[in-house]
Amino acid sequence: MAQGKIGVTTENIFPVIKKFLYSDHDIFVRELVANAVDASQKMKALASSGDFKGELGDMTIRVALDEKKKTLTITDRGIGMTEEEVDKYINQIAFSSAGEFLEKYKEQIGSIIGHFGLGFYSAFMVSEKVEIETLSWKEGSKGVKWECSGDPEYKMSECDKEDRGTVITLYLDEESKEFAEEGKINSLLTKYCKFMPIPICFGKKKEWKDGKYVDTDNDNIINNTEPLWAKKPADLKDEDYMNFYKELYPMQDAPLFYIHLNVDYPFNLTGILYFPKVKDQMELTRNKIQLYCNQMFVTDSVENIVPEFLTLLHGVIDSPDIPLNVSRSYLQSDANVKKISGYITKKVADRLEDIAKNDKAEFESKWDNLKLFIEYGMLTDEKFCERAQKFALLKNTDGKYFNYEDYRKAVETEQTNKDKKVVFLYTTNAVNQFQYIEAAKNKGYDVLVFDCGLDAHFVNLIENKLENVSLARVDSDSIDKLIVKGDVAKFEISEEDQKKLTEVFESILPKENNYIVTVENLGENAQPILITQSEFMRRYRDMAALGGGMNFYGEMPDSYNITVNAENPVIKKIMGDAGVSALTADNTLLKQVSDLALLANNMLKGKELSDFIKRSESLL
Repeated sequence: MAQGKIGVTTENIFPVIKKFLYSDHDIFVRELVANAVDASQKMKALASSGDFKGELGDMTIRVALDEKKKTLTITDRGIGMTEEEVDKYINQIAFSSAGEFLEKYKEQIGSIIGHFGLGFYSAFMVSEKVEIETLSWKEGSKGVKWECSGDPEYKMSECDKEDRGTVITLYLDEESKEFAEEGKINSLLTKYCKFMPIPICFGKKKEWKDGKYVDTDNDNIINNTEPLWAKKPADLKDEDYMNFYKELYPMQDAPLFYIHLNVDYPFNLTGILYFPKVKDQMELTRNKIQLYCNQMFVTDSVENIVPEFLTLLHGVIDSPDIPLNVSRSYLQSDANVKKISGYITKKVADRLEDIAKNDKAEFESKWDNLKLFIEYGMLTDEKFCERAQKFALLKNTDGKYFNYEDYRKAVETEQTNKDKKVVFLYTTNAVNQFQYIEAAKNKGYDVLVFDCGLDAHFVNLIENKLENVSLARVDSDSIDKLIVKGDVAKFEISEEDQKKLTEVFESILPKENNYIVTVENLGENAQPILITQSEFMRRYRDMAALGGGMNFYGEMPDSYNITVNAENPVIKKIMGDAGVSALTADNTLLKQVSDLALLANNMLKGKELSDFIKRSESLL
């Protein structure tokens, strides 16, 4: 049996760093600026603790680009490094100084961004050579210069640097010349460093003069060191939250609500989440929540931090307790992440329930924009669903809003069927289904509006959650069959007549569909021919269309129920004394009422529609 240590061949480490250290090479800007921020924060901690007696002076981090020489320089006035520290923290890869510094000065500093000790080496992903000039804050220190050309060989020597802090200079390689463009660096600094806690300067502010932009004498500070989420909610007004939203999303409409997150136990989390206006599925946009770690941008892909439905929210989450891998781009699941996810879900539910309870009018006025978001949450998150049943609303065709329990009480007297179930009638399109809605209202029934893209799934959820409640689309059958009050006398028809009846309608109706034809007594005021789709088939086809995993239904041809109303005067006239046998495909009046039924369902198109119009003119 042998024991030993795994060896790493240093000659092979730089090609790996150059290609694979981070998935996005532009992240080197964030890493180097984050290191400068850390050094500056440490310097402040030393001053706060009394270990440093001098003046901090200007702590601004300065980023400079020389487009001709293709060099990028990051300068800070942080703690700097001694020769021994350069050897320890630069020459030994992944030996981060953050941990031991945090332990010593944990009372004076909130947190340090870097933990892995690999951020500096991201410079080699884009550089053919990197130089460090540094001077430690410690009294009597001498300047140190370190040079490396992307191989295990480095040079370290004294330099005449007089000001404490560190200057890192990148000599960009040919493959990375895009980073020698001012616009590119400015966009990366804005993306990754927009809210870092130390001022970051990139060149000078510009003004329009003599037909072009020219530099002014004022520093171009690219970041807001005190973002709104880092402030106390008690010190902020609604206007502050709205202005911050505009800063984050300048092209978006004003949000509906906001939530300020602020917790320090059992994990650290701050942030502000906004409810955007969401009217339909076409407006669903994810990745609008930005994740920060101590005000450093990490990612806008937060699926593993918040439940899926909350990715529809906009805003910012900042937490040092969310673990990141080396690339900082992909999150690792652990207990803290689950706690954070649960906390955010609870805060969202608390906020919605509070508004629904204490400002009912406002909640109702914004419901149409909230509905899709809340339904999505109820469908995908069981805990949120339990909470949402207390504040979710139903809207009827008269524009009135009800919570679930109030609506049941409002309709149960009239809309309870013979099986003691309360039937909620609904429409998916109040204009197209107008005649069916009117038929329901003439019976004294109420009709809900379910016009959201997720409603095909949502009606099933309501049936499962509400006891003794069923839902029926208002055009899925004759109104008396949607809410059956008692036994209904069947229209007697022989097998021969039934066969003939089916053949007649199959010959005069669109050929691409399947039909089930029946004759019933629907009343003399009901339509002569009623075309419907069963609630079951229609609902599951809609679910299949939304990706509900029911492809079997989605691939089946459309099937329609054709109900001939034997009590309608027109049908009586067509049948006469001969009854059903009088219904033939060449009967002009039968063809006319069939086309009227198709027209009512938006199923009459092309030549058939043209023929119907000509026939109508001749009949008139």
